[in-house]
Amino acid sequence: MKIKSVLKPKHVAWALGALVGAIMVTLVAHSGAKAAVQPASSPFVEVATVEQRDVPVYGEWIGTLAGQVNADVKAQVTGYLLNRRYKEGSYVRKGQLLFEIDPRPFQAALDQAKGQLDQAQAELIHAEAQLATSEANQLKSQLDVEKYEPLAKADAVSKQDFDNAAQTNLANKAQVRAAEAAIASANAQIRTSQAAVETATINLSFTRVISPIDGIAGIAQAQVGDLVSTSSSPLTTVSTLDPIRDYFTVSEQEYLALQGRLSKSDKDQWKLQLILADGSTYPKEGEFYFADRQVNQNTGAIQLAALFPNPGNILRPGQYGKVRAMIREENATLIPQAAVNEQQGSYLVAVVDKDSRVSMRPVQVAQRSGAMWVIQSGLNPGERVVVEGQQNLRPGMRVQTKPFERDVE
Repeated sequence: MKIKSVLKPKHVAWALGALVGAIMVTLVAHSGAKAAVQPASSPFVEVATVEQRDVPVYGEWIGTLAGQVNADVKAQVTGYLLNRRYKEGSYVRKGQLLFEIDPRPFQAALDQAKGQLDQAQAELIHAEAQLATSEANQLKSQLDVEKYEPLAKADAVSKQDFDNAAQTNLANKAQVRAAEAAIASANAQIRTSQAAVETATINLSFTRVISPIDGIAGIAQAQVGDLVSTSSSPLTTVSTLDPIRDYFTVSEQEYLALQGRLSKSDKDQWKLQLILADGSTYPKEGEFYFADRQVNQNTGAIQLAALFPNPGNILRPGQYGKVRAMIREENATLIPQAAVNEQQGSYLVAVVDKDSRVSMRPVQVAQRSGAMWVIQSGLNPGERVVVEGQQNLRPGMRVQTKPFERDVE
């Protein structure tokens, strides 16, 4: 049995048309989905509120480091340098041997002075013996005078015998005085000889050049074999470096403004920071030490000094050491440093208004305060500035905001 189609030609045509239409709609819809541009969402940025509060104002002054004590080690006698007994740049103790000068001439001078002292002491002994003899003779002649005097009056002895006894007594008295003078001269010679011995002993000791203080010994300025003397330049210099001084100058106006801080008690000393040549901050704080007695009339500045702890003697004299310290507090407008963009010497900040739209605003900046920057003009307290997400921002762009979380200072 054959099955005949129940579709008529017009029905077939209608079905084919519907199918083609459906395919076209699908193609058009698919093509339209690719061509359409979806609206971009607003970017997220982190914003901070412009602050108004008191901040410390710091001053910075160029300084130079120096030893607390700088002792020049000089020769105190003339002679040839025999040895150097220390390592240059090392730590030395007070009394430590640094150099040796040829001691032989000074040892000979000491031996000679001791010989002269022995001679003077021998002369004293001789003079004392002479005095004893003279005194004994004078005593005997005095007794003869006393014996002959009454006899001469009674004509029991001749006047000549009495006169001879009297003259002998006078001569013996003169010998006593001469012996006493000889003793005084011998004593004087002994004192002179003792002084010569002491001087020679000191000069001999000066052939051993020692360190006068504890500290770091510098480079030797004389070599073995050099002839050195009291007029020569220092053999080396020893410096006490812990604590170490930093000399810096401030203007007369700054000095007057700082009087309140300079005059504080020891327990509330003005604290100072030390900025080294590489820009790093020395980890230990220093204290104000003294101000010079006068203002330099040529420069209008006065020299101040600070003391910084220096364990291990890391800091050395002559180093650059800029001093930084708080000089006052003042009310200021503050924003995070990351919110400020520098462009060819100008400073710009992205500001977000109440409608979350961005505007680029020029500002004038002052000094930094921790992680914040002091703004002199261009912003008002309470405004919001973009700190993170500033890339690709354009004026008038709408943004989505969230608070900027900064580290606690």
